[in-house]
Amino acid sequence: QVQLVESGGGSVQSGGSLRLSCAAPGYRCVGWFREVPGQGRVGVATIDKDGNADYAPSVKGQFTISQDGGLQMNSLESEDTGTYYCGARNEGRRQCQIRYGMHYWGTGTSVTVTS
Repeated sequence: QVQLVESGGGSVQSGGSLRLSCAAPGYRCVGWFREVPGQGRVGVATIDKDGNADYAPSVKGQFTISQDGGLQMNSLESEDTGTYYCGARNEGRRQCQIRYGMHYWGTGTSVTVTS
């Protein structure tokens, strides 16, 4: 099992942008999930090695996931605040979707959006 290493969290004003990075060498599927109180980890976006991406409806057009594991987050609002976790799994294609979850996790990076 290869350790996932996240970076890029921080504090940003409402309307601003942040880019999260995740080093996940060797995995066929990488994704980002956000910890939501009472709900656990909620999927944000996933992408496989062929570039097939899956997004939560709430972030479509706002967030972009890239094949290197990066997550570009634009037009951030207070509801985007939380701890973001990079996840990975060995399967690609059909299993690389938010609804199937991830098998391996990083330690999380905090994002705070201030008004």
